[in-house]
Formats: sequence, structure tokens, C-alpha cells
Amino acid sequence: MPLPYSIDTHRPTQIGLITLQSDETIERDFRRLLPDNVECLVSRVPSGATVSLDTLRGMEADLTRSASLLPRGAAFSAVGYGCTSASAAIGADRVAQLIKAGVETPHVSDPLTALTAACKAAAIRRIGLVSPYVASVSDALIRGLEAEGITVASFGSFDEPLEEHVVRITPASIRDAAIHVGRNGPCDAVFMSCTNLRALEVIEEVEAILDMPVLSSNQVLAWHLGTLAGFSNQIQKVGRLFAVV
Repeated sequence: MPLPYSIDTHRPTQIGLITLQSDETIERDFRRLLPDNVECLVSRVPSGATVSLDTLRGMEADLTRSASLLPRGAAFSAVGYGCTSASAAIGADRVAQLIKAGVETPHVSDPLTALTAACKAAAIRRIGLVSPYVASVSDALIRGLEAEGITVASFGSFDEPLEEHVVRITPASIRDAAIHVGRNGPCDAVFMSCTNLRALEVIEEVEAILDMPVLSSNQVLAWHLGTLAGFSNQIQKVGRLFAVV
């Protein structure tokens, strides 16, 4: 005889996250940022060991399949795609279309879309951009930002193509780069791009030195998913962004 059981009808707020095969940072950052009563369920998309426009655009073919691997029984209030540069290379609208083809959700975001929303909410028009990418990838990101009305007033890059090196760039190096970029242009804020970059932990230190908002890919994506799903007021408030949005 089968054992008796009951079904729990309560559902916590659930969001989905599609992160890169090579990413070692975003899940840790999301654990810090998201409230305990929000479930973040993760799928991965195949990604190259190096970051180039070809490897970024190559993810387009796998996004729907990766989204379809998220649990079918979940109710996703929003789904995020964890790649800033690929969102620019593929196009945010196309990313959302591909993800919605694989999983049912009313909202999709990515770091480029999230940054655009954060800048609009905080009246940020000019940013200093810290990038880990090679020139062709950084240029595509800059074009994507400027297409959204965000001027890149100052720029610096580590020019690192290998993902396994990007994730191991030290917080001290990221801090120094952000300070350098913030001091070398008429910026309203500094944005540290890349979900694999360990930028979240230096935000508040850099803000104290520059006296301006400092943003990171994972910070703005978590904020925007929270905004779309209705729990942004519960996110761990790392940085000045949360004082103005």
C-alpha cells in the first residue's frame, strides 16, 4: 500500500537564474543579496572558456534549452540571464524571447536591462565603466549602453579573455580600477561590468572614496529581478543604489 501524504499548497516567491557554465561568482552574490524567503533556482548555459563576440553570440543557440531545464513545477515570478556582455552581443529583446520560449515567466531581465532600469530610476546619465573584457567585447557593450541613452564618460579594462582569470581578479585590483575610472571622467556613477567579476564586495568601499553610486552587474540584476517580482525592498542593501530606487 502506498504511504499517505499531503501536498503543501504554499509557494514561496521563486525566481530563475540562467548563469554561464564558466561563472563562479553570481550565485554567491545572489545568496548574499536575496532575502531568505525568495527561492532562486539556477540553470546553466554552455559558454566558452574565453570571452569573445563569437563565444558570446554562440550562447544564443542554447538559451531556450537552458531555460527549459529550470524546474517545470516552479512558478517563476521573473527569470534572469547572468551575462552582461552577451546581453549586448545578442540583444536584450532576443534574450528575453529565447528564455520565454523555454520557461513560463512574466518577466525576464539581464544585467544590461537591469543597469538601464537602475540608471533611469536613479537619474544616472553618465557612467564610468570598468570592464574585464577584450576590446571588441567592451566596444559592443559600450554601444549597447549608449543605445539606451547611457553615456560612457570614462572607461578602463583588464583586457582579460579567459573566464578562469576574470573570476580570480582580486577585489583590490577591482577597487583600484573603479577608483581610477571614477576619477577620470565626468561620471554620475561607476559600473563594474561582468557577473563573474568579484565586484560586489568592493562597492561600498569605492563609494566612500568617490562619493558617488557604484554599481555591479550582479547587484543591479538582483535589484531588477526583485523589482519585477515585487521583493526589491527585501534585498540586502549593498550600495547607494538602494537609497534612491
